[in-house]
Amino acid sequence: AQSINPEARACWIAGVSFGSWIGMQLLMRRPEIEGFISIAPPANRFDYSFLAPCPSSGLFVHGDQDRVAPIKEGIVIEHAVVEGANHFFENRIDPLIEEVGAYLDKRLGNPPRVAVPSRKD
Repeated sequence: AQSINPEARACWIAGVSFGSWIGMQLLMRRPEIEGFISIAPPANRFDYSFLAPCPSSGLFVHGDQDRVAPIKEGIVIEHAVVEGANHFFENRIDPLIEEVGAYLDKRLGNPPRVAVPSRKD
């Protein structure tokens, strides 16, 4: 994404499950990364202790019914829970998008968005 838009004022990293662990490792090696989104990070399976201290603010998102990477074993920096979501956010993609969008708006100073109809509407 950065190579497509080299003039972008910010560089962020995002990952889901194992990809969130890889993204966090990249975050520690690349000082230009300003923020992150980690969805369903499996902190019960991979060591995230390298994040102390974490060089950037970010968001971790867990599903409250995730049995692969349960909440109680996750790392909390800023935390959101999508009710009814499993590890793959089946049937809960719209609430996931809303959580991530609201967090990005808050972090990037964007005005609140107008509600977008869900896929079911």
